[in-house]
Amino acid sequence: MRKLYEDKEIDAVSVVTPNHWHALASIWAVQAGKHVSVEKPCCHNFFEGRKLVEAAKKYKVLVQDGAEQRSNPCAQTMAKFLHDGGLGEVYMAKGICYKWRNTIGRYPDEPVPKGVDYDLWLGPAQKRPFNKNRFHYNWHWNWEYGNGDMGNQGVHEMDIARWGLGVTLPTKVNAMGGHFMFDDDQQTPNVLMAQFEFPNPEGGGDKKKILQFEVRHWIGNGEDAMWLKGASQGNEYKATSGGNVTGNLFFGSKGYMAKDVSKWRTFMGEKREPGETGSGIGNHYENFIKAVREPDPAAFNKGIEDGFYSCAVVHLGNISYRLGRSLAFDPATMSFPNDAEANAMLTRNYRAPFTVPDKV
Repeated sequence: MRKLYEDKEIDAVSVVTPNHWHALASIWAVQAGKHVSVEKPCCHNFFEGRKLVEAAKKYKVLVQDGAEQRSNPCAQTMAKFLHDGGLGEVYMAKGICYKWRNTIGRYPDEPVPKGVDYDLWLGPAQKRPFNKNRFHYNWHWNWEYGNGDMGNQGVHEMDIARWGLGVTLPTKVNAMGGHFMFDDDQQTPNVLMAQFEFPNPEGGGDKKKILQFEVRHWIGNGEDAMWLKGASQGNEYKATSGGNVTGNLFFGSKGYMAKDVSKWRTFMGEKREPGETGSGIGNHYENFIKAVREPDPAAFNKGIEDGFYSCAVVHLGNISYRLGRSLAFDPATMSFPNDAEANAMLTRNYRAPFTVPDKV
């Protein structure tokens, strides 16, 4: 990584690491003058996401967040339809992440496999013995390295929900759930129900909007007709396969919308009559390369700011879940008012020299 960043012939890098490395690897690249495409979530915690946004602006390079649906005509037309008032007042959005995930079991600690630089793999995380359940893929379910399924698959649907609602950071957060059925090494919940309240000064009644998010690992049901059938039953939509269902719902004064990766459709009025639809898949990485060749950081870096906001909502929900209580949040100060316990969880204890700096 360091040798790559030192190479003056390299213009851009793609950061595809475990979550706990995303922000630091990106910040180092930005400081070396490289353009960056960083996979989702762009940060492992709230603090380092803020620092990544600051670095992108300071060094005037392009930083693309891995929320790939941003490049899809499907998502772009969805956002325009909602923001133009197609559903009237959109008061609630829902993100759905039902992915059939079996137990990861338990494994003893063991020697580091040959060829693995485990110290470098750990990076910002604290030193621990090697364990295969904290390594390839299953690191997702360990708080040291991952963010659970809301921060894995779910961050895509969180981004769409927040984009469609037209909101940034919430003022209230509540999340509850648990790790059900399996006695194994997983730390993160496999069932999670999170709710976020956002201000809505233009609202017709209570001046707020609601975002609901649900993670479920077993027996996922369809929330709309477009998801009721699995792939084996002729479902044409890309986010539905076998027992997995991921997508979004939006509820407004005129009707509701169901959205998948490749298509959205609306149902209007009390009779839920079919309304407007949209579709289309784009190429997120092609967009990044085009932006590198014709850079406009002032415009393009809105992408990393939006990416941070979506990841931030995920992190706030996980903090509420881990503390087991509802939280008030102040978007202006980006902190929990008078709540030292919650504020401490906005960052982590970094292991030198793998430290996300306060001054980038």
